[in-house]
Amino acid sequence: MNLIVRANIYDVLRGGFLTDDSSVRNWKMLFFIVGLLLVMISVAHSADAKVVEISELNKEKRRLRAEYVDTSAILMRMKLESSIRTKLKGKGLAPAKKPPKKIKVTIKQQ
Repeated sequence: MNLIVRANIYDVLRGGFLTDDSSVRNWKMLFFIVGLLLVMISVAHSADAKVVEISELNKEKRRLRAEYVDTSAILMRMKLESSIRTKLKGKGLAPAKKPPKKIKVTIKQQ
């Protein structure tokens, strides 16, 4: 029994299962397995590429969010009344001394 097992292992290592009379079936199975392995490798590379792309997009999103917050803060400071007064002071404009009066418009019916 031990001798038969050794002969079979030696036959497999030598590749005898690929060269004997019934090897057509073995070759078909081998090509099928190789094809599945190639598909598996392709899918794994595609998944890795998508993970890298998602990581880059998250970095870009964080950068754009920080830029938005900075721009928003600058805009808020520019809209303050005190900053507008200092900018317009050089042009000779100043706040009114008297408060504005409300103008009421009435339409006469004919």
